[in-house]
Amino acid sequence: MSNLVDKRAYKSVILLVDLALIYVSYIVAFHLRYDDIPQRNWDSFIAVSPWILIISLFFLSIYEMYSLSRKTVWEIIGGIFVAMTFITFITMSASFLFRYFALPRTVIVLSYGISVLLLILWKIIFLKINTQSKSGRVLLISSNADKEKFVFQMEHPLFRNTRISAVDPEKEYDKVLPSVENPKYDFILISSGIRENLKSQIIYHAMKHNKVIYVVPSLYDLLLAKSIITSIDDTMVMAVKPFGLTFDEKIIKRVFDIIVAFFLLVITLPTFLFVALMVKLEDPRSRVIYSQSRLGENNREFVLYKFRSMIEDAEKDSGPVLAEKNDKRITRVGQFIRATRLDELPQLLNVLKGDMSLVGPRPEREHFIKILSEQHKSYHYRNTVKPGLTGYAQIMGSYSTDVEDKLRFDLYYIRNYSLWLDIVIILRTIVVLLDRTKSEGKQKKTEVPSRKLSV
Repeated sequence: MSNLVDKRAYKSVILLVDLALIYVSYIVAFHLRYDDIPQRNWDSFIAVSPWILIISLFFLSIYEMYSLSRKTVWEIIGGIFVAMTFITFITMSASFLFRYFALPRTVIVLSYGISVLLLILWKIIFLKINTQSKSGRVLLISSNADKEKFVFQMEHPLFRNTRISAVDPEKEYDKVLPSVENPKYDFILISSGIRENLKSQIIYHAMKHNKVIYVVPSLYDLLLAKSIITSIDDTMVMAVKPFGLTFDEKIIKRVFDIIVAFFLLVITLPTFLFVALMVKLEDPRSRVIYSQSRLGENNREFVLYKFRSMIEDAEKDSGPVLAEKNDKRITRVGQFIRATRLDELPQLLNVLKGDMSLVGPRPEREHFIKILSEQHKSYHYRNTVKPGLTGYAQIMGSYSTDVEDKLRFDLYYIRNYSLWLDIVIILRTIVVLLDRTKSEGKQKKTEVPSRKLSV
């Protein structure tokens, strides 16, 4: 399980092999295309190849193709397809921009198919070999209430071949520190409900014994994440700024939203018309666009637009209810547009109006915000920024991810906002769109196999 800590050398080796395979795919494509490669075509490839490698490195890094242990096979395949599609498209653009017209488009397209196959093959082989050779033991320090949730989450590929032991710090306080120093545990995982003074003791003790620690952050931890180190006279202090974006960050974000939303609206117009037609054909008497009141920045109310995916008056008898997996209220067309996220397209209009941003916490109804704010005292901090069409919680989790876990991702995003982070989230959203499991409604977690947990 030592691969939990991604070392720079580990990442570099994987990326170098990826780049080598992409380069090899062009050579193979040339030999498939020509019996005798024309010199001018080869010279054009040599001239453009540095740009190909730079573009490839950029998108392979964006989609984290070096963090194989953190992904399922389908996540890896999806990431490769999306990354290579971008790489191929921009390579064609670069060859045109720099006037290397002698680089044949057929070679570029052939190399696309070859590189996808080579990258998938090598990453799956690497993943299987690496997984079989790595194992370890994790000490989970958590209350009994959270224990099952964390063990379930450790079914993720990140924890393949891992044995988990749990200690409840409230009931077994005397066992906590001795367990931390026990050499049989390779890693320590601390849940968010642990008292701060005990958490500090555990962290110091683990560091003393050279153990890697994973801490589920509290709001306090997230607040300090972007604090500024300064001093008062000769005393070091940490300056913690209020939650939300600064004036200049809001201006940059708004300009970016308008440009990108307008561009997306133009290129998706045929899709708009196609989805509208499908919704109307299924039920001619129903509305195509569904509008609903949501709370935005600083709890200001606005009207959110979506393509209708449920029957008319779906909540007439039940009142506000979250969608579930296999929800009978969802229409046949609705199942398709929800799975592909096409029902969210009209929210580009909300972005242009200024009610929403491209990236931010997902907008929620006042009814649920009141309930969730009572359950999670930090929930109201989500609305210090405009809600988003996509967000950090959407690329890191799924529809059924726990509210508290989504909240951490949302608060992390607000605290660490940058234009670059918005671009990364938008690009990685494309991979999420290809994963149908990400769009499924809430569902109960299955019971955790007892063999995974020892106390």
